[in-house]
Amino acid sequence: MYPVKILLVDDEIPFVKTLTKRLSRRELNIITAFSGQEALAQLKKDPDIEIIVLDIKMPGMNGLRTLEEIKRDYPLVEVIILTGHSTVDSAIRGMRLGAFDYLVKPCDIDQLISRMQEATEKKRRLDEKWPD
Repeated sequence: MYPVKILLVDDEIPFVKTLTKRLSRRELNIITAFSGQEALAQLKKDPDIEIIVLDIKMPGMNGLRTLEEIKRDYPLVEVIILTGHSTVDSAIRGMRLGAFDYLVKPCDIDQLISRMQEATEKKRRLDEKWPD
């Protein structure tokens, strides 16, 4: 099995650096973006990204709008929302837009990794059913 490529999207640079370091220690291939627009550009540049961990509250294009764009253009990419600004409304909307899961910061690293593994398995099953 080839290693999963994960795009981590959050405007909080210290958080992104810390989480990237922690996930990289677990031999995960992490790519970062600090805005919704940058995330979409990364996806366009690297079609092998399978999982996106996405914050909701970001300046410019917020996470829900970014999720909408991702699912429109890359429907098989799995998105896990990870936010410190959780509301019932944003959770419902995120799941309706196609998020794989909705987690709240601070999130246990093992829980996040477990959800990323499940999302990867789902993505790869879908890829087998609908190859390019």
